Amino acid sequence: MSVSPALVLFDGVCNLCNGFVQFVIQHDPTGHFRFASLQSPEGQAMLAAQGHAVPAGEPDSVLLLENGQLYTHSTAALRIARQLTWPWRWSYAAIWLPKALRDAVYRWVARHRYQWFGKQDACWLPTPELRARFLAG
Repeated sequence: MSVSPALVLFDGVCNLCNGFVQFVIQHDPTGHFRFASLQSPEGQAMLAAQGHAVPAGEPDSVLLLENGQLYTHSTAALRIARQLTWPWRWSYAAIWLPKALRDAVYRWVARHRYQWFGKQDACWLPTPELRARFLAG
């Protein structure tokens, strides 16, 4: 497990994604993760600086940039869970399931997330107490 902060890039207008970020913050007492919206200039610049393409259109995945490696879809979500408090870190055991199956389920939820959970008109803004954990602030 890495010592330096990892960066979670998320769809800033997605209610499910925003809820996920808030969940991670709540269960990450060591502050391992920092955050940036994929729609933000900071998020796009961070991906570009690492030599990764910025997702076009509506992003369909939470991304994790950790130690210079970009993880997407179910792998990103599971690697994030691995750093959280008990019992959430145990969900990392699902990494043993076939990636094609994990990602198929992930993409199915991602395709329906706006319909099921809604969408905001603008990106969620962190509270003053949490701003230090976000690249944009």
